[in-house]
Amino acid sequence: MRIYTDEIINAICLNMADRRGVKPTDIEVQLSWEEEYGYTAEVWVNGRSQYLLQANIMEALEQYFYSEYKLRVFRSDILLGIDEEAEQFWAEARA
Repeated sequence: MRIYTDEIINAICLNMADRRGVKPTDIEVQLSWEEEYGYTAEVWVNGRSQYLLQANIMEALEQYFYSEYKLRVFRSDILLGIDEEAEQFWAEARA
């Protein structure tokens, strides 16, 4: 199963909302990829910025795949990538 940028952002928003005790709509996310750090996300909650590393993104995706699709996948079963032609990120659960 493969999801794209919007759902990855939703996964991060839901995860951060649960951790911070705010509504998912109070969170903004910007995904990026850098050779030095891999996949990262800059997250704004109540006007404060925080960077998430790939491990944090994987945790959010792991929870999202289970809560939304009832797929029990582990981080090692999730592959992240970028579709440069479509200019979007993707995450694939290999179950």
